[in-house]
Amino acid sequence: MSAVSLPPLPPAPEDGFRPGGRSIADIVDREHRQLLALLDQLTGPDATPQEGLPVLSAALSRHLSAEEQYLLPAVRAALPAATERVDAEIAADAGLLNALKGLTDEGLTEVAERVRQHVEGVGGLVTELRAVATEEELIRLGNRLEIAEEAAPTRPHPGTPGTPPWNRIVEPAVGVVDKVLDVVTRRPTYLADLPEPPRD
Repeated sequence: MSAVSLPPLPPAPEDGFRPGGRSIADIVDREHRQLLALLDQLTGPDATPQEGLPVLSAALSRHLSAEEQYLLPAVRAALPAATERVDAEIAADAGLLNALKGLTDEGLTEVAERVRQHVEGVGGLVTELRAVATEEELIRLGNRLEIAEEAAPTRPHPGTPGTPPWNRIVEPAVGVVDKVLDVVTRRPTYLADLPEPPRD
């Protein structure tokens, strides 16, 4: 029996079918390592953070949006005892998005601390989800997370809904506007846009 509440899925063609893609747990763990590595790069002794701030803001905005659309609802469904922790993470996400608005070099210390707290809190929830969900469920959630990230906003919008179903409707619409602005202003938004992308 499924441990995680998923949207309707097409029927598996045969018993033992394993969907293609990556586990949501593996994706989130990797993105957390990349975000921490980027922060280390931007706050190090030889850092020139100004060039990396737009990428940090975009990467975090996409990451938090996708987690709120698929990871945290899955945790809430699979681990009812973790509901208060999920609510706390959503509130913390809003605080992090507020800290990202108009981010300057001086604000990096606060953002870095909030990101470390996020990685610790959500990382614990991911570990618990991994223990109760099947690999197939984790992969199907991973596929949804990656699709959501591509459609997600690239700028912080702390006032948008933080839970389904409204965030799954509003966030992609806001993301379209952000992407148009990014193209017009030639704003870098991916780690690969940096002269030296951080290694995870």
